[in-house]
Amino acid sequence: MAQGVFRDGLLAGKSAFITGGSSGINLGIAEALVKAGAKVAINGRNVEKLEAAVKGLQAHGTALGVAADVRQYDALAQALQTARAAHGELDILVCGAAGNFPAPAAGMSSNAFKSVLEIDVLGTFNTCRAAFEHLRKPGACVLNISAPQAYLPMAMQAHVCAAKAGVDMLTRTLAIEWGGLGIRVNSITPGPIEDTEGMRRLAPGDDSRGKLLEALPLGRLGTKQDIAQLALFLSSDAASYITGSLMVCDGGQSLLGSGLMLKALGL
Repeated sequence: MAQGVFRDGLLAGKSAFITGGSSGINLGIAEALVKAGAKVAINGRNVEKLEAAVKGLQAHGTALGVAADVRQYDALAQALQTARAAHGELDILVCGAAGNFPAPAAGMSSNAFKSVLEIDVLGTFNTCRAAFEHLRKPGACVLNISAPQAYLPMAMQAHVCAAKAGVDMLTRTLAIEWGGLGIRVNSITPGPIEDTEGMRRLAPGDDSRGKLLEALPLGRLGTKQDIAQLALFLSSDAASYITGSLMVCDGGQSLLGSGLMLKALGL
């Protein structure tokens, strides 16, 4: 990924912890933060994926991997302690762990619905709550990764719509409760991002991809760098007066509503 528009050393001396950080958008954010000078700890459940991701990050700076399931509070709290012991006080928290699969509400089991809410909502709460004591200082920031389903109802996505709406409201509530301590809390809502698992599932072929591009106002899929650059901005002092915001980076997808987008994808 190119360095982008931000200067080298933008986050020098900062420490970051990123859940779901071993792949996709979250790994792109991790890479951007490392290149900007931050010491980054990425979290995930798959140790092999973590090790591979960390190896790539270490080519650009300081990084480590800490395995834990965000649904298990005690394990996550221990992972945060490990990261602090290695990198010092925490400055930036990115809650990116998420689950998704297309399924009609009438054909979805209670456990399937519950699993997505536990990863997204409970996982985000667990991460924020476990990190609170590490973060409680002026200048600290939290970034929760959301999705358009938080405000655009979509067929086949009842579980994700409920989960991401919960993440966004948690973001805004924590911004109120933690603002007095100097902690900023915002969320990022990526739209259709190329080379991600979500796009491979929703637009697996050239035909569906072409229809999607025609429906997007900017006429292109987003990139991991697009999201990473937004995360860099929100993590930096340039965003010091921004909190409780739901930052949409979707190429205009949300302007069209879910119906047109789903029609473009043939769903």
